[in-house]
Amino acid sequence: MALTPEDVVTKQFQHVRFKEGFDPDEVDDFLDEIVVEWRKTIAENEELKARVAELESGASSAPAATAAEPEPVVEVAAAETVVEDVPAPVVAPAAAAATGGAAASAGIIELAQRLHDEHVAEGQAQRDKLISDAQAQAASILADAEAKGRDEIARLDAERATLETRISELRQFERDYRSQLRGFIEEKLRDLDVTGATSGSSVSAS
Repeated sequence: MALTPEDVVTKQFQHVRFKEGFDPDEVDDFLDEIVVEWRKTIAENEELKARVAELESGASSAPAATAAEPEPVVEVAAAETVVEDVPAPVVAPAAAAATGGAAASAGIIELAQRLHDEHVAEGQAQRDKLISDAQAQAASILADAEAKGRDEIARLDAERATLETRISELRQFERDYRSQLRGFIEEKLRDLDVTGATSGSSVSAS
């Protein structure tokens, strides 16, 4: 399916999650310039086609106009019967003029067709270049956004790994602290038991 200016105008790109990248307004302005130049090229092509059609219609009516002028030939034939001194090739200039007119019309049509073809080829080349540039810029924007996304994901993964390591260290600290606290309490309870036993023995001895 051929690409049209309306396809460029209505084209919608998906938005990325991250803000970094090319300015969307600048991209839209550039695409608008492409559409304007493209439409101008199409209008010029249509105008050239109309001019070629007009030239072709004028050339088709030219033979009828030349065929309607046989009088010089008749006069020359009559003159030949009356005056023997008149040379026969008097009819050549009229035939040459008719042939020259047809050749000139054909040359004009050929020139117009060649100019039309060159202009169309130039317009198509310019259109293809503009589309190629727009596609390359869009691909660059997409690649840049994807690279930014990958960098952001890598950074978040690194932060997550750091946080997981910190949480693991805090849990280990909690286990060590609980173990030390339990040992301290058990030691104090043993000391209380020893002190109680010593006090009881002293009371019994008295």
